[in-house]
Amino acid sequence: MRLTSDPVLDGLPAGTSGVMDDYRRIVRRRLLLILLLALLIVASLLLDFMLGPSGLPLQSLWQTLTDPASADPGTRAIVWDIRLPYAVMAIIVGLALGLAGAEMQTILNNPLASPFTLGVSSAAAFGAALAIVLGIGLPGIPGQWFISANAFIFALLAALLLDGITRWTQVATSGVILFGIALVFTFNALVSMLQFIANEDTLQGLVFWTMGSIDRASWSKVAILLVALALVMPLSLRSAWKLTALRLGEDRAISFGINVRRLRLTTLLRISIMSALSVAFVGPIGFIGLVAPHIARMLFGEDHRFYLPASALIGALVLSLASIASKNLIPGPLFRWGSSLPLVGSRSF
Repeated sequence: MRLTSDPVLDGLPAGTSGVMDDYRRIVRRRLLLILLLALLIVASLLLDFMLGPSGLPLQSLWQTLTDPASADPGTRAIVWDIRLPYAVMAIIVGLALGLAGAEMQTILNNPLASPFTLGVSSAAAFGAALAIVLGIGLPGIPGQWFISANAFIFALLAALLLDGITRWTQVATSGVILFGIALVFTFNALVSMLQFIANEDTLQGLVFWTMGSIDRASWSKVAILLVALALVMPLSLRSAWKLTALRLGEDRAISFGINVRRLRLTTLLRISIMSALSVAFVGPIGFIGLVAPHIARMLFGEDHRFYLPASALIGALVLSLASIASKNLIPGPLFRWGSSLPLVGSRSF
C-alpha cells in the first residue's frame, strides 16, 4: 500500500517512523466509531420495536417474536405486521438517504446538496398527488402500489432529467444544483395546484402523504428497499477512493486517472434510484440526506472508505430515533416523520 497516495495520511509528517502508528491509530478509532454506531442502531431498533401505543409487555413481545404460531392473533398482527416492519423500514430508509446525501454532496461539491434539494422528493410528491387527487397512473398497478409506483416514476424521471442535464451539457456542478432547486419550486407549485382542486378526502390523504410516515411500510416494500440497498452499497464503497480523490479537487482527481465526468454520472444515477425508492415508500424525508453527511464528516473526515458507511449508519440512527419519537410525542395516532424528524435531527447542529 502506498502511503503517499492514501488520503488519510494527508497532513501527517511524511518519512517519519510514526506515520504508520498514526495511521493505524486513526483507522482503529474510525472502525471503533463505526462499530459504536452499529450498536446504537441495534439498540434503537429494539427500542423502536418495544415501544408503541398498544402497551404490550416485553414478555408477550418476545414470545410473539420467537414463537409467532403460539401467540395471540392480535398481538401477532401488531408485532409482525406493524412494529417490526415499521422499525426495519426506518433503518433501511435512513441507510439509503444517508448514503445518497453523502455521495451527492461529494460529486456536486456542495454541503447543501441532498435528494430533497435537487427535486427528487418534490417530484415524488407530485407523482403521489396525481395518483391521490386525479387517479392518474400506469394501468395495471395494484391498488396498494398505485401511489408508491407513481411517486417512484416521477422521482426517477427527475433523477434522469438531472442525469441528462449533466451528461449532454457542460454545465458546472453549481448549475446542476440550481436546476434541482428549480425542479423543487416547479413540482411544489404543481402540488399546490392539485391541493387547490382536491376535495376534502383526497386533500387529507395528500397532506398526510407529503408529511412522510412509516404507516405505509410493509414487508414487501422492506424487501424491495433491502435488495436495492444491497446492490447499491457495494458499488458505492467500490468508488470510495475515487470520491475521496474528487474531494481533493477535480484537477487532482483527473491526474490520478479518474474519469470525473463518468464518476459523477454513475454516482448520480445510483443514488437517485435509491432516493426515488425511499421517497416512494415513505414520503418526502428531507432532513436525513442533509444532516447525516455533515455529522459523518465531522467524525470521520473526508476518507470515503469510512465516511460513506458512517453517513449511512448515522442516517439510519437519526431516522430510527425519529420513528421512536413519532410514537411517543403524542399518545394515540402515529405522529408523522415530517414533524418529528427535525426535532430529533436538529440537535445534531
